[in-house]
Amino acid sequence: MISKLLIANRGEIACRIIRTARDMGIATVAVYSDADAKALHVRQADEAVHIGPSPAAESYLVGEKIIAAAKETGAEAIHPGYGFLSENAGFAQAVIDAGLIWVGPKPSSIEAMGLKDAAKTLMQEAGVPVTPGYLGKDQSVERLKKEADAIGYPVLIKAVAGGGGKGMRKVDSAEDFEAMLQSCRREAKASFSNDEVLLEKWITSPRHIEVQVFGDSHGNVVHLFERDCSLQRRHQKVIEEAPAPGMDEATREEICAAAVRAAKAVDYEGAGTIEFIADASEGLRADRIFFMEMNTRLQVEHPVTEEITGVDLVEWQLRVAAGEAIPLKQDELSINGHAIEARLYAEDPSSGFLPSTGPLDHFDLGTAGRIETGVEEGDVISPHYDPMVAKLVTWGETRDEAIDELAAITESVEIWPVKTNAAFLANALLDDDFGEGNLDTGFIERKLETLVADEKPDDTIWQAAADFTLMAAMDDQVPSALGFRLNAPPRIAATLGFKGETRTVIASGKQHAAHATGFVEEARTVVFADGQSFEFARDARGTGAAAAADGAILAPMPGKVITLDVAEGDSVTAGQRLMVLEAMKMEHSLTAPFDGTVTQLSASEGAQVQVEAVLAVVETAEG
Repeated sequence: MISKLLIANRGEIACRIIRTARDMGIATVAVYSDADAKALHVRQADEAVHIGPSPAAESYLVGEKIIAAAKETGAEAIHPGYGFLSENAGFAQAVIDAGLIWVGPKPSSIEAMGLKDAAKTLMQEAGVPVTPGYLGKDQSVERLKKEADAIGYPVLIKAVAGGGGKGMRKVDSAEDFEAMLQSCRREAKASFSNDEVLLEKWITSPRHIEVQVFGDSHGNVVHLFERDCSLQRRHQKVIEEAPAPGMDEATREEICAAAVRAAKAVDYEGAGTIEFIADASEGLRADRIFFMEMNTRLQVEHPVTEEITGVDLVEWQLRVAAGEAIPLKQDELSINGHAIEARLYAEDPSSGFLPSTGPLDHFDLGTAGRIETGVEEGDVISPHYDPMVAKLVTWGETRDEAIDELAAITESVEIWPVKTNAAFLANALLDDDFGEGNLDTGFIERKLETLVADEKPDDTIWQAAADFTLMAAMDDQVPSALGFRLNAPPRIAATLGFKGETRTVIASGKQHAAHATGFVEEARTVVFADGQSFEFARDARGTGAAAAADGAILAPMPGKVITLDVAEGDSVTAGQRLMVLEAMKMEHSLTAPFDGTVTQLSASEGAQVQVEAVLAVVETAEG
């Protein structure tokens, strides 16, 4: 067995691998960039090696540095996690050539599945059903157009080297084909240095079904059943579950057998996933499920498979990499219950899902379910990497039980000032169609308006903010966390501001129907409810917080205060520069909206701020 393992990754997957390695008595080595010097995976590992600057291209993607770190620390094996170099056959070979154990499939298997056109041809030869389409070497516009016309519209253009939703275009009519082809090729060339494409018949009611497979060096290959990953936004998975809703035993048996044939066709070792596209217009049927691609690594969504099978896939990876046989035979594997995973991202759904970066000043995901994360309170969401904060996973004896628990977890997320998609996830989970299993890959796009929560607080949230504020003022302290446990005297009011709106709200002194939590600071009251955070401006006394809310100076986007031109109490004139914010590689001057006095200054030079954070308040002489 391996005695020391280097993990060539970061974040939640690095922490996940460390946990299993520790349980197996394997020492761990983390690698980190400048941005991750204090990251959770670095703190959890037994050793850590710095491998370069913050950009991944100068650190996590530099194979030579990772191999050197393994040699330096005496690590015997390298686990790539997912993303970064996990499906890089050249890196896998370099690890092997360095005399180290590669925790993954053979480089030849990675290469065989690396190009979509070659992989599909190989799958056809192995008896795996593939989507009708064109895989030819003739890449002329004329030939591609002719093939598309023959397939029938709509068709899908896909970059042969593509992945992550890039290099894909749906074409609805012959008139649009050439323009879409050029656009797809440009993106493919920029992303993968390869502009070759293939064509596929567009599936009208597509479901994304994938099968977890596992092979070893002794010729054994098993499957661990299927997952449904149909809930996607821009081809990126959002919610995954196992088993697939509506999958009957006969169809499951056929699709899983096809996945095993696919793995055997490339002499597969380790964890892998065979991805299928299903035409679900008449439910899930074996004759309407087609091979799409193979991921030659551990998947982000692997926990749902672990939850229904009781298998630790990382442990299996490490044992197989060390030369052992797969611990269980196919007839020893079975499905128990139902599991669902939601990807919690640092992003703002109300602003087109733009990433939200910065410090996690308040971070609480609760203790229910299975939480896979690489951050803690006080850590920072970096702009250099994927903005996933955590994977939230639940298991239930039934699908309904798993859904209900996961919805409750997402609604209870407390993260501030970073924005998250928690409310968006909760709305998706609680959607009637999702509950009934009426899924396809267009689910989110069709329902986007109803899934994106209104970012404005309703009356119950304003009431909660007032109650929290007055409780803090009465106790003459700043509680770190409060719920609706208030016994305040009646007719005491708090004046609060939220994004230009000011209200004076009387404290209720009683329980509320809606659940909310929050905290109070000198300049603000923050309320968490239904997966969202709401920041209300207030003054030091806990009342009259933003009576001049129209004079609140808000950060237009996440950034850094690089210049501060005023101090609290200064008189300013309309248009006078108050501070300069550096964001998105540009400088933004924030100015006074009218003549007045700076009555509140929350910003400090050098501070990182989140979008719409109140940086200052200017009040007129009248107050």
